[in-house]
Amino acid sequence: MKVKLIIVISLLLMVTSIKAQHNDGDLVQFSGVIVTADSLRPVPFTHILVEKTNRGTTSDYFGYFSIVVHKTDVIHFSAIGYKKVVFRIPDTLSVNRYSLIQVMTNDTIMLAETVIYPWPTKQQFREAFIKLDVPDDDLETIRKNMAYMEVRDRRGKNYNPELHGMDAAMNYRNYVDNYSSKMYYAGQAMPNNLLNPLAWAKFIQAWKRGDFKKKN
Repeated sequence: MKVKLIIVISLLLMVTSIKAQHNDGDLVQFSGVIVTADSLRPVPFTHILVEKTNRGTTSDYFGYFSIVVHKTDVIHFSAIGYKKVVFRIPDTLSVNRYSLIQVMTNDTIMLAETVIYPWPTKQQFREAFIKLDVPDDDLETIRKNMAYMEVRDRRGKNYNPELHGMDAAMNYRNYVDNYSSKMYYAGQAMPNNLLNPLAWAKFIQAWKRGDFKKKN
């Protein structure tokens, strides 16, 4: 029994050795560069896989790759954004090296539409929908602006700063006017009405009218 087991093991080793020698003769150093079809630019990090095996490699940043394969092996090239390419190693090679410049064509991938909602549940969506603050449309915005302008005009006709004082809008306008006047005369002397004949004429007329008399 032991003799038969030894004979079987010896035959298996012989067959494996013969098969290995045969495969060694079919080995090919397969290398090359992967480029684009339109501009011949290198395609980095392309996946190179041998069909029906767990062997493969990846091209470097410049698109170069190198892998040991067998004759008649089918090689698959794949990269994101490019169409897949299939290449078969010729079985008529007389040398154990084979080089290739593989061209990859751009591929447009149409992704399905994805809608992202900020509400994780229907209950939260219902509450948010009920409490939603709908923004004003163009017509409502115009109506509010017209109402504001009407109130401002009405207030300007009936409002007396001497009796009620200046409101926020009038104070802002006074500040802006003073700042603009200061910037207008920046770097030069501001005019002095002390020598202005028109200002003196207005002063004399107001004096004659009695504008400066004390009023009861």
